Amino acid sequence: MTAPIVPEISRRSFLRRAALAAAVLPAGLRAETVTLPFENGERELVKYPQKRALIRLTSRPPQLETPFAIFNDGAITPNDAFFVRYHLAGSPPARELLTADAFRLQVLGKVNTPLKLNVEELRRHFEPIEITAVNQCSGNSRGFFNPRVPGGQLGNGAMGNAKWKGVRLKDVLEMAGLLAGAKQVLFNGLDTPPAPTVPDFIKALDVEQALDPDILLAHEMNGEPLPWLNGFPLRLVVPGHYGTYWVKHLHEITVVDETFKGFWMDPAYRIPDTECAAIAPNTAPKKTVPISRFNVRSFITSHTDGAQLKAGVQQIVKGIAFDGGHGIREVLFSSNDGHSWREAELGRDLGKYSFREWTIAFAPKTEGERKLRVKATNTLGQSQPLEPLWNPAGYMRNVVETVTVTVQKA
Repeated sequence: MTAPIVPEISRRSFLRRAALAAAVLPAGLRAETVTLPFENGERELVKYPQKRALIRLTSRPPQLETPFAIFNDGAITPNDAFFVRYHLAGSPPARELLTADAFRLQVLGKVNTPLKLNVEELRRHFEPIEITAVNQCSGNSRGFFNPRVPGGQLGNGAMGNAKWKGVRLKDVLEMAGLLAGAKQVLFNGLDTPPAPTVPDFIKALDVEQALDPDILLAHEMNGEPLPWLNGFPLRLVVPGHYGTYWVKHLHEITVVDETFKGFWMDPAYRIPDTECAAIAPNTAPKKTVPISRFNVRSFITSHTDGAQLKAGVQQIVKGIAFDGGHGIREVLFSSNDGHSWREAELGRDLGKYSFREWTIAFAPKTEGERKLRVKATNTLGQSQPLEPLWNPAGYMRNVVETVTVTVQKA
């Protein structure tokens, strides 16, 4: 197997990129905060380069969650509101490594013709493709797990939907020419480890999956160059799959003839090998497999817990639904905690990997507390559990969500 190439980064460059990632507030100012609805849920709202104020989980590396209200503004998540997730403390990579003059994508390993291409050459030599797709962190909603599990305690905002433009990974691999026996394709970004003892963030796809024509090497997001914190100048886009595979600042693709055993494939980012990736709370799985596609999810975006409604006044309840790429067939809404359900109207279809907006009219007749619930079903008939499932990594939460509102006299 070809050893991954790690660019030389001076101590000065490392310190500079760490400082840029910290987004320090002016002395004496306290950041505005939000409180997510679980224990120890207080978070700062902080502005980073090219970003509006987002919910900060950590500063080294930057982990930023999208405020949930953003998802009520349309199916496409603005670039400046898109969540940020890094793993290595020195991230993001220094800007001088990302300039048009410095940046090159290399294709190495078990190929007939190794490649070294800049972004302009990718644009020039390959057909441009655009796909609308959700990127969702594997640990989105981990803060709601009960019993609690270790890891980033995220609310529901570690996801976003964008129009990604680039070239097919398949086309680039075919230009390089896969040799007989090629088994997996490895992806390495410029967010390099801060110390030799820290494993580099490298992900792997089986060759058959890597040749899926929907997988992109993306250089644009919603019609603009990728933001620095979302992978500029090039990132892997694996529609329908969790964000762990969407390698940012992608600079090296290596084809190998064996199963890659790097840390971020095994033991990290694995789920119980059971139906629904779930086991009994506080137990350990007998066998695990790599996390892969999204399960079905849906959310109410127009109303939040504690909202005050008026009896007899019609409301338009709206939200989003998505899955791992089969497409949403139906969204059901309940205004009585799941005792009865009505079918919502689906919004415009932006593609099988996209958020699908939905709406429904609701006019509460009586005063008191009401529990609003939403449940989506995809074209395969897969849906969502009424009660939350559990696994020790806090991955893949997709319970039927509930919003509690109070109906008052008109």
